[in-house]
Amino acid sequence: MTNAPRLWESLTPEELEFQYNPQRACPNFNDYRALREPANEQATATLKAHRDIAYGDHKLRNLDIYPAEGGWPRPVHVYLHGGYWRAQDKANYAFIAGMLVQHGITAVIMNYELCPDSSLDAVADSAICGLDWVHRNIAAYGGDPNAVCLSGHSAGAHLTAEILATDWAARGIDPGFIVGAIAVSGIYDPAPASLISVNEQLQLTPEIIARRNVETRPTLVNCPVALMVGGDEPWHWIDQTFRYSHHLHRQGNQPAVHVMPNYNHFNILLPFMQPESPIGAAMLRLSRATR
Repeated sequence: MTNAPRLWESLTPEELEFQYNPQRACPNFNDYRALREPANEQATATLKAHRDIAYGDHKLRNLDIYPAEGGWPRPVHVYLHGGYWRAQDKANYAFIAGMLVQHGITAVIMNYELCPDSSLDAVADSAICGLDWVHRNIAAYGGDPNAVCLSGHSAGAHLTAEILATDWAARGIDPGFIVGAIAVSGIYDPAPASLISVNEQLQLTPEIIARRNVETRPTLVNCPVALMVGGDEPWHWIDQTFRYSHHLHRQGNQPAVHVMPNYNHFNILLPFMQPESPIGAAMLRLSRATR
């Protein structure tokens, strides 16, 4: 699949925007944020949290930790938000911690650098450095540094894949600390993003695209992976999930792939709060995995 013709090459500018700009394909996207807001406000108000912990010098290299109750150490789940590498903040995703903490899993909601102030290279590096910090420091917050699961939505799914392509051994860390990964509605090849309006902020170049295309780079973390995407998303966006699943499969990984009917790019965040949903169930199952 990696060497297959690029589907987007024959699209008009209008078609490119529809297929690769989720806000264009789902113009009422703010309505879905409103649906999440009560749960987010409740989690922010009621959950014990250690907020705005710095993992580097950049103002966006910070994270929130929501420790689970019970005997230490607790399994750890790290969430990477979406926003096309250029928007959003961890404060809008406290709701994800609610379900995890309720089930005995310490949650980490992470910020990372954003375009255009930072390049996509720096965005990816910040997410990797954030997980490095979690592994080295989460024990002080009751988490198990060797039982860390990841999830990410949209751009966060790409960053999840970046973490799986990281040479952790070169950083002095056994990659086995990552016990699972869930990537939801991801874009794994940045190339089509360079052809639509968001590139005014992303400022992608051919060199950056080549470095950050996780469809073409070896996966260096061997852990269970679940890939999810909404059935109501444009087909070209769905295709990115299938392309990345083939990339993993060629390297010996057998990812679970689930196209979720009746979900678009924005309401697919709601199942992150639902333990019975494919996303919620995968988060709980993989977070509790051991190596």
